Amino acid sequence: MANPEHLDRLRQVVDVWNAWRAENPSIRPDLSGADLYGADLYRAHLYRAHLNKADLSGADLSGADLTGATLTGCRVYGVSAWNLKLSKDTKQQDLVITDGGEPDVTVDNIEVAQFVHLLLRNEKIRDVIDTVGKKGVLLLGRFTEGRIVVLERLRDELRKRGYLPIVFNFDKPETKDFTETVRLLAGLSKFVIADVTSPKSAPYELGAIVSQTMIPFQPIIAADETPFSMLQDLWINYPDRVFRTIHYSSVHTLIASLDEKIIRPAEARFVELVRRKAETMGGEHV
Repeated sequence: MANPEHLDRLRQVVDVWNAWRAENPSIRPDLSGADLYGADLYRAHLYRAHLNKADLSGADLSGADLTGATLTGCRVYGVSAWNLKLSKDTKQQDLVITDGGEPDVTVDNIEVAQFVHLLLRNEKIRDVIDTVGKKGVLLLGRFTEGRIVVLERLRDELRKRGYLPIVFNFDKPETKDFTETVRLLAGLSKFVIADVTSPKSAPYELGAIVSQTMIPFQPIIAADETPFSMLQDLWINYPDRVFRTIHYSSVHTLIASLDEKIIRPAEARFVELVRRKAETMGGEHV
């Protein structure tokens, strides 16, 4: 059961709670089983708190600090969970994303709870995800200054052909979630076009992405530049998904070869990878 004193402080304005947490950092708040339905916990310092089987339905946890917190069996139906502060010590398990009168559906990550619930409830969302998966094309590159024209032309031409371009500019590869973000975007795409012109440190992240994502990967590079050495290794180690690098002398020549050298080979390879994956999964169930 929740500690009545801790629960009473939490139900006051968040500033009062945060001040108390700052003055008593060694206390581990016990909010187990608490009814926090619809509570406004925006930016609350809930670090190291016990929230086992608490009802967080409809609560606003946006920006809350859940570092080291324990959330097991909590009901998180309708929770707002944007920009949470989590850590490797945050324990999440059996989070119920459905309402009280519905069969329980559980996930183990509060940040994806609202997304999974949307997929269950909203047919339009499912249609959007399905459309992205069939027509999404991820464009990677350092699209800055003069190079923005490459992005704009590729994006426009892909749209004309019925694709949905998704752009990730790796001009700032030091971003801590670079690899994970691009991996997730790649998972929503049919194939990847990566402009590796002046890539700085991006090759290392690209290597991690290719190794974890089973979709076609087409590198392109300006004709006056030399591909980074790791690109050859990627082609050798993952020939089923990495194509030979295409050198282009101008945006015009790149677009002129878009269908023949990029789209048609990538579409064919995507079909092959899907078939192979289906056969592998089928074999695992035999």
